[in-house]
Parts: sequence; C-alpha cells; structure tokens
Amino acid sequence: MELKTPLYEKHLKHKAKIVNYAGYLMPVQYSTGLIAEHLGVRNNAGIFDVSHMGEIVLKGKDALANLQYILTNDFTSMKKGQVRYSPMCYEDGGTVDDLLVYKIDEEEYFLIVNAGNHKKDVDWIKGNLFGEVEFEDISNEVGLIALQGPKSLEIIKKLLNENEIPNKNYTFINDVEINSVKCMISQTGYTGEYGFEILCQSNETSLLWDTLMKSGEDFGLIPAGLGARDTLRLEAAMPLYGHELSEKITPLDAGLGFAVKMDKENFIGKRALEIKGEGLQRRVGLKVIGRGIVRENCKLLYDGNDVGITSSGTLCPYLNHAYAMAFLNKELAVIGTELEAENRGRLIKVEVVSLPFYKRKLKQEELL
Repeated sequence: MELKTPLYEKHLKHKAKIVNYAGYLMPVQYSTGLIAEHLGVRNNAGIFDVSHMGEIVLKGKDALANLQYILTNDFTSMKKGQVRYSPMCYEDGGTVDDLLVYKIDEEEYFLIVNAGNHKKDVDWIKGNLFGEVEFEDISNEVGLIALQGPKSLEIIKKLLNENEIPNKNYTFINDVEINSVKCMISQTGYTGEYGFEILCQSNETSLLWDTLMKSGEDFGLIPAGLGARDTLRLEAAMPLYGHELSEKITPLDAGLGFAVKMDKENFIGKRALEIKGEGLQRRVGLKVIGRGIVRENCKLLYDGNDVGITSSGTLCPYLNHAYAMAFLNKELAVIGTELEAENRGRLIKVEVVSLPFYKRKLKQEELL
C-alpha cells in the first residue's frame, strides 16, 4: 500500500507530478518544473516536504553509549542543541545508512534516518541496543518540512524572534511556536544551501506549510520536489544512499572519514574498517568536457581500461554544466585527470575536479 505524507493534498493543489518514492506518494516536481525549482532554491528559497523521513528517539542512561557503539561518529563532546551527522555500519564496514543525531538532553537523542532505509534502520538499531535505553519510532507522529535557500532566514524572521532561530549550522532549537504550531527547528538541509528543517506534529504539518508559504510570498518562495532535491544535493556533492553509500560501500570509500572516528574505543564495523582502510577507489568529482550528460552507473575508462564507475550524474542547473560523482582507482583520483565515461555505447570525455561542484557563499551572520 502506498503511503501519503500529511502534505499530499498540498502537492496536488500545486499540480505536482506524483511518484512512488520509498513507499510514499511524493512530488517529483511541480508545475514550475525542476529547473525553476532548483534555481529558486539557489537564488531565493524553496520549500520541501520531507515528512517521509524516519524519526527515532533514544532515551536513558545508556543512550549515549549506544550511539557510540552503533554509529561511527563521536558524540561524547556533543552539546545540547547540536546536530551531528554520522554513517552507521555493518560489521564488515559496509554502510547501513547515514543519518542525523540531535541532542535533546544528556540522556535523550533524536535521530532522523533516510526514508528508504527506515525499516532496516529500526531493525538494526533495535537489534544492537544494550543497557538502560528506551527506543521509540515516532515517524508516523512527525511532519518534517525543509525551507532552503538564501532568503530562508528572512522568511523565518517574519515568524520567530531572533533568539528562537538557530544561528549556527548543525544546531537546533526545540519548543518554538510558528503560528501556534509547536516546532523544533534546525539549521540543516540537503541542498548545499543555507536553510532550515522544521519538525512538528503530523496533524499540524499542513498549517505549518501554509504559514511558511504565506511568509515567503514576498521572497519568491516556491515548492520544490524530489527532482530538484536530487540535483541540488548532487551540485553540492552530498552523498546519497544507494549511490555514494551502500552495504558494499564503506564511509571511508565515500570520503566521509571526518565522520568516522577510528580513535573511539569501539563501534560496529571498526575492525573491518581498520583492515580495509580507504580501499582501492576514491569518490571523486567529474566535469564533463565532451558532449553529453553522464548518468549513474557509467563505466569509466583510461587508455581503454576499466578504472571506475559513476555513482550519480546529471546537468547541474545553477552551474549550467554536466557533472558526476564517481568511484575511481585511487592512482587516477587526481584533479586534472582526463577519462572517458561510457554512456549507452558513447564515450564522453570527463575530467576529475575538486568537490563540491557548488559551494554557497556564507551569510554575514555566519562569519561572526
């Protein structure tokens, strides 16, 4: 049975093209079109329904110890009100998922997991819990909206006082009210752009959407779908599970060593990662220098030899050029290396470039 988020009727109202994504009926794009939505987020602001994501609460004396064991990052230095990204590994070092951890209090943490991995994540986390810890899957009770783009702060300022708005990346403020809707708001997102993600009770998500849309009328705010979300994250070189991460791809393979703390006493997959190290391939950025667009799963050739494969690729609307991410033999993973990507029998010239392809300019308040 296909599920609907609390905002399904809003998507129909905005003439969205609906697709099945992770078991949910979700908007891939609206009547404005993918390119307009992508550019809208880069230049002004876009609003996304991400209520299909999974939400989990861990509470208790041993909640932190469980996070330390189940996830690869280190949470011992984490302060209340901070958000931290982390992969989650199998014993062999392959990736179960990547997720966000919010520290609510000393013995309470809130996790947001990918929609397509929700059930798998729940089973994996529950199967590895120990000690005094309570586990609760609250996904059906929560609505989640992302407000992304350079104008998102101006939109939020019309609705909240300055002290109710998180002023640093990867921080959040709990128990704020937006038009009587009790929310948790974090300065996070999956677009490479300045923005916020706002959680509320599922039955109040529709009111929150309307309130944000109204507040954003003078700032060019438009709804954006899954299509723009994917092109935005690719342009910003953000990994996507099933592409740059998988049960066969370790976080180290994907270049996520910053979130894998090998100096921790122990975590699931640590021993395997110590043995495997960074592997034989590296995640790299590719710029198309020939004619055409490179998609995922294109073979990469160097002097006629198979040397890697693309993981994601498309035309990036803001940069107005075709780019891809790929896993490439490490000796060739050097900026400036020229290769050929095989796409449907055609060979397209590409060049290794630095990641990310797009990096936003910091707002003045972020530089203080």
